[in-house]
Amino acid sequence: MRIVFAGTPVFASAALERLHAAGFDIALVLTQPDRPAGRGMKLQASPVKQFALVHGIAVTQPRSLRLDGKYPEDAVAACAAIAGAQADAMVVAAYGLILPQWVLDTPRLGCFNIHASLLPRWRGAAPIHRAIEAGDTQTGVTIMQMDAGLDTGDMLLIEALAIGPDTTTARLHDSLATLGARLIVEALVLAANGGLRPVAQPAEGVTYAHKIEKAEAAIDWQQPAAMIARRVRAFDPFPGAQAVLAGETIKLWSAQAHPAESASAPGEALPGQVLAVGAEGICVQTGDGTLRITELQRPGGKRLAAGEFLRGQRIEVGQVFDAAAERERH
Repeated sequence: MRIVFAGTPVFASAALERLHAAGFDIALVLTQPDRPAGRGMKLQASPVKQFALVHGIAVTQPRSLRLDGKYPEDAVAACAAIAGAQADAMVVAAYGLILPQWVLDTPRLGCFNIHASLLPRWRGAAPIHRAIEAGDTQTGVTIMQMDAGLDTGDMLLIEALAIGPDTTTARLHDSLATLGARLIVEALVLAANGGLRPVAQPAEGVTYAHKIEKAEAAIDWQQPAAMIARRVRAFDPFPGAQAVLAGETIKLWSAQAHPAESASAPGEALPGQVLAVGAEGICVQTGDGTLRITELQRPGGKRLAAGEFLRGQRIEVGQVFDAAAERERH
């Protein structure tokens, strides 16, 4: 089967690699334009582009696919490249551009999307983060026949994956990328043999996974400890949960919700107030319960376990974390 592949980050490159290994004829790769990255802010190719170049696959990087949009010359060039590929299908994984109808209609079998959720739950840009943040106990991958809506197309294959109590977005991302890579190969094999059975998404249970904004990183200590702990896991590796202590913004990378451990009577401690400090963690009062922080990072420093962090940063019982200063800067 001859395919066009559209994707950008590591999640997508896992699928591209699996398709290449499976022997599919990858005629063309679409990916986002090179972006500045790293300390020197040098232009860097996406993981998908890097793989394509190593394996001699043609690459195009339009800024837009809209013929009536801001970059019509890019769209015209992409249109010619996609048409010239004469692909049976297009595979899309975390590409980053909306596909207009002319793209959806070009491949003989249409466009297949690898979506990292159990649709219709968590349509949209950040399904992995939002599933963890919401406290879901499972997620998965849906291979979807793309249409003009936002992740509204018919489901072709779907497989669930458990979310553990300590699962972070970083770990779940890798597991879902591997699962998605396997499922898209299965879907294309079935498509080649006429074996796919599209199923319309149910109208019930629709939720939207809105894009993660940096401003969301600031911890609201008025929230329950369990909710904060989920946000810490959901925002690892990006944007990283953070709070301000003594004027310094500290990132929190690992934390667990616990019953109140303060010697103070209930209601005496303020949300964000440090209740206990030790090698096992830093216990902080929240709006409901106590949060034990076990991994932290100072600006410009490394991620450190609490005990190691405290050897270089003094934190005392009674100090109060504050997220308000960070919110005001956004």
